[in-house]
Amino acid sequence: MTKDTMQIVREQDVVPFRNRVREYAVKIGMSLVNQTKLITAASELVRNMLKYASGGKVILEIISKNAQTGVRLTFVDEGPGISDIKQAMQDGFSTGRSLGLGLPGAKRLVNEFDIQSTPGTGTTVTITHWKHGR
Repeated sequence: MTKDTMQIVREQDVVPFRNRVREYAVKIGMSLVNQTKLITAASELVRNMLKYASGGKVILEIISKNAQTGVRLTFVDEGPGISDIKQAMQDGFSTGRSLGLGLPGAKRLVNEFDIQSTPGTGTTVTITHWKHGR
């Protein structure tokens, strides 16, 4: 099992983070298409973390379940939290000046997506993309 934690506190942390995600995906033999999906989703989530919570940390893991191998990323911030997760997960909803593709777009790109948030405490988003994901 490979596991790593990266602190994301400024824009300059995004490229090394994306490269690390790619390394994990390549390590398990993930196809280029699935690598791109994972990296795109991860980029969206890490930018949200910087934008809304002034950064946080990401735990990167290679995991195995039922003879499948995948990459799991857990984004943890201590930002303002999301008061209405259901609304935040709708296409086109944005509290910032973005397209609002972030959370629902990221969810569509990966095999597993989980979000936990407490207003005033922070948000944790966990995504998993399997080597042979869709």
